[in-house]
Amino acid sequence: MCIDLSGFKNMKGLNLKKIYNNDTKGFIKLPCLNKKTRTMKPDFTKSPDGLIPVIIQDNITNIVLMLGYMNQEAFDKTQQEKRVTFFSRSKNRLWTKGEESGNFLNVNSLLIDCDNDTILIKATPAGPTCHTGADTCFNEKNVSLNFLTELETIIRDRKNNPTDKSYTASLFAKGINKIAQKVGEEAVEVVIEAKDNNDDLFKGEAADLLFHYLILLQAKNFTLNDIIDVLKSRH
Repeated sequence: MCIDLSGFKNMKGLNLKKIYNNDTKGFIKLPCLNKKTRTMKPDFTKSPDGLIPVIIQDNITNIVLMLGYMNQEAFDKTQQEKRVTFFSRSKNRLWTKGEESGNFLNVNSLLIDCDNDTILIKATPAGPTCHTGADTCFNEKNVSLNFLTELETIIRDRKNNPTDKSYTASLFAKGINKIAQKVGEEAVEVVIEAKDNNDDLFKGEAADLLFHYLILLQAKNFTLNDIIDVLKSRH
């Protein structure tokens, strides 16, 4: 079991293991947890009823969608089916969110807190999360506070889960040279429109350039924040 601590500068004393990374097409070194620290699994024995709280967070917007409870059986079912299943205290049985409405919560990732008694699931909702029809059970709109971050997440998903119908996925399939060429073409078009007085055309070309630049960053395994850090270092 390995965890990615590549962002940490001091990893002295950690047991490093080479892992092949499909994104970078090369090997990376990851520190591996030893037997004494391999405890990152939910401990359902902490609660008398065998239930622990589960926070559901939108995978793209990071908005908290709802809170539910799981027992061991619900946890196992969620992992197996990649759809969130709770233990319903009112129904006194396992309850897959969306089993009647179709508004499933499709699991993207699952995290356990430091005390092993709370679960955080990042999910993609298939519709409104709340039974009232609201986006969340806290009556919030499920919209991203940072559209560029949301767009980066979508681009990353197209890269990791390509489909034949996706223009973005088709660029990744053609490789870095094609993506870089496309960024160059869009940059030239921005320059051309900048010399004219059509604001709408200029903004449209600028948007195309930014979009393809984000694709290029993903192709190079960087994010916009990495570039922002460089700018901050120059300030």
